[in-house]
Amino acid sequence: MFVAACCAVSLCKSTMAFMPYNLRLPRSGATAAAAAVISKNVLATTRARFMTTASSSHESSSSSSSSSSSSSSTGVSTEETSMLVHGRVPLGSLTCLDARAIIDNLDLVLSHLKSRRASEETLSAAKLIYSRNNERVSLIQVRDAALQTRNEQSKAIGQLMRNGGGNNQEEVEQAKKLSQAAADEAALADAKLAELEQETNSLLAGIPNLLDDVVPDGDSDKDNEQVEIWGNVQSLPTKLGWPTDGSFVPKWHDDVAMSLNGWKAENAVAFSGARFVALSGHVARLERAISSFFLDMHVNQHGYTEVSVPYVVGRSALEGTSQLPKFEEDLFRIAPESHQCNGEDAFLIPTAEVPLTNMHRESILDESDLPISYVALTPCFRAEAGSYGRDTRGLIRTHQFHKVEMVKITTSDTSMQQHEELTRHAQACLEALELPYRKVRLCSGDIGFSARHCYDLEVWLPGSEEYREISSCSNTGDFQARRMNLRYRPSPPPPREEEKSDDNSGGGGGKKKKAAKNKKPKPVFCHTINGSGLAVGRTLLAVLENYQMPDGSVVVPEVLRPYMGGLDVLKAL
Repeated sequence: MFVAACCAVSLCKSTMAFMPYNLRLPRSGATAAAAAVISKNVLATTRARFMTTASSSHESSSSSSSSSSSSSSTGVSTEETSMLVHGRVPLGSLTCLDARAIIDNLDLVLSHLKSRRASEETLSAAKLIYSRNNERVSLIQVRDAALQTRNEQSKAIGQLMRNGGGNNQEEVEQAKKLSQAAADEAALADAKLAELEQETNSLLAGIPNLLDDVVPDGDSDKDNEQVEIWGNVQSLPTKLGWPTDGSFVPKWHDDVAMSLNGWKAENAVAFSGARFVALSGHVARLERAISSFFLDMHVNQHGYTEVSVPYVVGRSALEGTSQLPKFEEDLFRIAPESHQCNGEDAFLIPTAEVPLTNMHRESILDESDLPISYVALTPCFRAEAGSYGRDTRGLIRTHQFHKVEMVKITTSDTSMQQHEELTRHAQACLEALELPYRKVRLCSGDIGFSARHCYDLEVWLPGSEEYREISSCSNTGDFQARRMNLRYRPSPPPPREEEKSDDNSGGGGGKKKKAAKNKKPKPVFCHTINGSGLAVGRTLLAVLENYQMPDGSVVVPEVLRPYMGGLDVLKAL
């Protein structure tokens, strides 16, 4: 606590010993000499004021500690702790994750991190942010005391000069030296505060988002909660007339594509390496048709604005959407000598979520302009550093793939509604293609770093007889917006009846009332939502597997036929 810090302060030597925890830097000989000649009366005044501040701080701190000890030292009451939701402390009124949230609610934050199965390193980062707050408070008090000393001595200098500086030259010089010493002390405290803030921000960047109370507890995707299932996996086979006598076994999508002479994986590997694929003929055209259909559906039916974005972004953009700093090994970084983005490291985008969400970084939007709904088709580039040996066959997991991405920027009040709406738009794509799927809510151990609530849509693949993810729709709350300083200004409330009466009365005090009425609400952080609508490569493989025929041909889904020049069946070229 602050009193412990003050015990380390050597006021008897000089007022320059304000800094606790041995944080003082070497001083010049001139500054040390100045401290040595400070008058005893001025020193006594400074010492008395500083010790009064310390005493007051100690009493306040003791009172606070006493109050919190009856429940928790971190802002979470015993009642809240006893009413756990999915094994963790419920969010309650806490809506964001920043340093203050950790300092005031450490128990809650730790319970969410443990629910996420976070590493010890991540848990330690949260605890360190909490523990460093005492040092931060001490430094602020040290700085403020020093600034007060400087200001008082500056005033004293002015008074002495007005009263005849020549006769009080010694006192003037002493006051100047004290003022300079205090200014140096304040600057030193500010420098240390800046270091602490930088360290805190670095620690905070590695801590994932808090979890919505609806997120179930679990270790992996096996513990995800099924919310909905759509379609019967036998409906399309029946409609297409697949044999029911066991004579036909559905093929994997790569085999289906080969039968159409459209699978050129070996060629791609020869010039690009593993996990790259080339498509040709009908298969390449089908991929393009799927992309165009999704874009048209989201723009024409769902009200999104189509955006064409860069495929290269800077480090700060990826920090804003939280891919960095934690997941840099999964990204493709461009050599600095080849290209940089405004002086920053440059990367290929892992998803259009990054450029779309960053379209309004460092901005203050009007509430009336929200929600903003963007959609973009882009290639996505992922190093897949942690997936060695997994899903090596076909289009399931490649370094480069196309995806139609949806992003919404909205208010906290409409965040949940917009998340459900965006997810519904992704579902509509699968239903239009008549592809069976299920909707699952990700558990605490499987949910993404930035998400507070996430749905996955998993499409049925008859070749492997399993459901596989084809879309992930996440509500990040204000987690990303805080990192990119994306805010909106709430619309002012409508005037009350008494305010209307005051306007018409013409009475006194009208200017003050008008000023109060016209005061703009303070900006608050936006909420951001993102989701695939859909992953084009995985949709392609789902269409190839679900619409294949025993003779090796593929029936074109009805909604895609206008994009395929009217073709209804694809056969080998």
